[in-house]
Amino acid sequence: MTQTIFIPKEIDPSEPRVAASPETVKRLTGLGFDVIVEAAAGLGSRITDADFTTAGAKIGKTADAAKADVVLKVRRPTDAELKGYKSGAAVIAIMDPYGNDAAVAAMAKAGITAFSMEFMPRITRAQVMDVLSSQANLAGYQAVIDAAAEYDRALPMMMTAAGTVPAAKVFIMGVGVAGLQAIATARRLGAVVTATDVRPAAKEQVASLGAKFLAVEDEEFKAAETAGGYAKEMSKEYQAKQATLTAEHIAKQDIVITTALIPGRPAPKLVSAAMVASMKPGSVLVDLAVERGGNVEGAVPGKVVTTDNGVKIVGHLNVSGRVAASASLLYAKNLYAFLETMVDKGTKQLAINREDELVKATMLTDGGKVVHPAFANVVVAEPAAKAEPEKAEPAKPKVAKPAAAKKPAAAKKPAVKKSKGDA
Repeated sequence: MTQTIFIPKEIDPSEPRVAASPETVKRLTGLGFDVIVEAAAGLGSRITDADFTTAGAKIGKTADAAKADVVLKVRRPTDAELKGYKSGAAVIAIMDPYGNDAAVAAMAKAGITAFSMEFMPRITRAQVMDVLSSQANLAGYQAVIDAAAEYDRALPMMMTAAGTVPAAKVFIMGVGVAGLQAIATARRLGAVVTATDVRPAAKEQVASLGAKFLAVEDEEFKAAETAGGYAKEMSKEYQAKQATLTAEHIAKQDIVITTALIPGRPAPKLVSAAMVASMKPGSVLVDLAVERGGNVEGAVPGKVVTTDNGVKIVGHLNVSGRVAASASLLYAKNLYAFLETMVDKGTKQLAINREDELVKATMLTDGGKVVHPAFANVVVAEPAAKAEPEKAEPAKPKVAKPAAAKKPAAAKKPAVKKSKGDA
């Protein structure tokens, strides 16, 4: 029996990305699946319905999710979407589960097998499935483009007959995937770039891109990286020392881009209001962590704020989605690469190996339960038991009562004629 994959149009109006591309649709049908793409699902990423049908997909509607064995999404399904999925369906998306226990419980209760793509382990085998890297890479690029647009001056040094335009000074805070791409992009545009990070390995990476590294390099700094390659949360003491070092540096910068995020934690505050106040009028700060509380004091999610001293703080949401046409192509490949590992090539059926390291790392819910160890405390509400109708007692048979004995009629007294003269 042929199984079905459904790709919905994302409900969130601020989400233009889509979880498939014509290339991945062609590959999915090659694996033996029927692929249904909801009408207009790809328009925000410049992919038309005709592009999908040419690749082998059928164009459907929201209700088609009910017959899907696999649902590929960008964002976590809403409660309304969950109601339309059949129990046992595999749903693969960027689930953003931290701090959203109720949503995780709802997925378990719906009976779906949910996979969180951002939990993909950083191992060689899974590089092609790493959505954090593919999307953060584009976010880092777009952050520089957004900063340049708000800065409204040239970034490279330009020597002309009329005079010299100085190169812009750009400071990148946080040298993960997004930070590295931001450094590379700013360098391509001709800016003078410096960068900082708490991980020792970042120093060499920054230098390899032609930028200068800035950090407090003490003992805590030397041990500030997890086995998975993520930054650890630093002590208050270290953060204070790092803030002192960077405060003077920030005051001289034209553009500051912050990218510091720690999985499952609020974003660390890196730039204080005092630091913002020290910057020159016309300077720009771009906060890529604004969705998790932000690295910059005064950043507002979804807005560009201009401070009293003329500094712009950019807080765009879903920055990778601002280059959706590119982001969707990469994300779709991430999903396909992961799903392919769970398909039996002989039977052409979904065959999830729950002992596989990729499955163990990414599976959130399965069989009505929350199975990921990071969410072991999430309580899944039991469906309310239906009250049984009260059983009516059987009617008692009516027993005919014996007729009451009639009293004998009283004997009539003989009438006595009254004689004249009686009173």
